[in-house]
Amino acid sequence: MTKQRSGDTREKLLTAASDVFVEKGFRDATVAEICKRADANISAVNYYFSSKEALYQQAWRHSFAKSIKDFPQDGGVSENAPAEARLRGQVKALIRRISDENNKDFFISQMEFVNPTGLLEEVMKSELIPLREKTLSVMRELLGQEATEEQVVFCETCILSMCVHPMLMQRARRKMKNAEMPVMMYDLDAYIEHVMKFALAGIAAVKNDFDLVGLAAQHARSL
Repeated sequence: MTKQRSGDTREKLLTAASDVFVEKGFRDATVAEICKRADANISAVNYYFSSKEALYQQAWRHSFAKSIKDFPQDGGVSENAPAEARLRGQVKALIRRISDENNKDFFISQMEFVNPTGLLEEVMKSELIPLREKTLSVMRELLGQEATEEQVVFCETCILSMCVHPMLMQRARRKMKNAEMPVMMYDLDAYIEHVMKFALAGIAAVKNDFDLVGLAAQHARSL
């Protein structure tokens, strides 16, 4: 029973901390408020996490793990599926993850970008870099061997922007109830397909440039 209660208290602290850090950021969040929301003794943070800084890191990890469990990066698509299908799975997972009202890790990250503490730098790198590498790997496969790493990164960045920015605007509009902000997107499946259409067309355009360069080089050699 003691272990069960201990686990419950730690979980409640992580959940409460995630909420408070999303709302206020690290600097304005207080241990007292976190413990109050978790219905825990104020000494519990030091007992379970040793410090507010460590709690911040663990709250992000906790939220990230839950988010990825709810929305696996592959979107349910097999790693043996064609690259286009794998990209669609990743786009679907990212859009649905960010649009989820219960998502915490992404918005803790956003608060960190606005008011950086440096405390999440290492934990975010250890979790996010492997995810990004999977997306870059799919982009390399879709673009082909002629693509430079810069072109791969450019294409990946454009696709991520189409996934992230509209969902952030949607969350802001819902929170602020501002009718002047962009219209809400209720059909996420339709938007996912729209993003894929743009992404694949952009990739095709970049590959077409390779073909034009190749034809030009071939023509120059024939002169």
